Amino acid sequence: MEEIKTRIHGYWSGRSEEFVRMRGEELESGMAKLWLAEIQRCLPTGKKLKILDVGTGGGFFAILLAQQGHTVCGIDLTAGMIEGARRLAEEKDVDVDFQVMDAEKTDFEDESFDVVVARNLTWTLPHPAEAYREWKRVLKRGGILLNFDGNYGKADFCKEARDPSGQNAHRNVSDEQLNECTQIREELGISREERPAWDERVLNALGYAKIKIDREVSDRIYTGDLRFYNPTPLFLIKGVKNDCKISSL
Repeated sequence: MEEIKTRIHGYWSGRSEEFVRMRGEELESGMAKLWLAEIQRCLPTGKKLKILDVGTGGGFFAILLAQQGHTVCGIDLTAGMIEGARRLAEEKDVDVDFQVMDAEKTDFEDESFDVVVARNLTWTLPHPAEAYREWKRVLKRGGILLNFDGNYGKADFCKEARDPSGQNAHRNVSDEQLNECTQIREELGISREERPAWDERVLNALGYAKIKIDREVSDRIYTGDLRFYNPTPLFLIKGVKNDCKISSL
């Protein structure tokens, strides 16, 4: 594993327990329905889909989608996240295939999934363009990519976490962890890009079709429980592998 990825692995391993706990609380909150609505509005109706949740973390997306009857696999680089996600799935009595795996280079066969979803992952990757290529590879013909992320390269994590209201998702992150996160971020090339314009260019270059950007996700999601509030505005970038229809399972 290259040095920067080792540091990324160490950072998220250190946050895994707190992160999984927060995702468990989020699954029990009104945020779950809001997030599910955001995903469902982008998917074909009336079909059970095979879905890959990359950078699954505590398994929030994976569990939500498995509860809807979809076949879901969640992958993450850190074993601590995967162990926590498995516990949450067991508590929710849903079947999700959680695996420790690199989102930039997975072990799946070509055209394995109808949908690839990600949340707040791309900004953490050393090679995000390679990740976008990999996600297209594992998508079936007509498969959909849904990537929720933010322009975190321009964010002030320390200031955001110390908001006087104390109501945001980073309120319990230590100063040491915030500093480490900031240092890692500054070494990543994606932090110097203007997003989501950069993402759109990459998806176009890779041959994704029907690319759409939605910059109003945060306005629809963060309307109530501010424990989970993310001060950096989210965007959704959606792409399709090609124009063929997704087949039913």
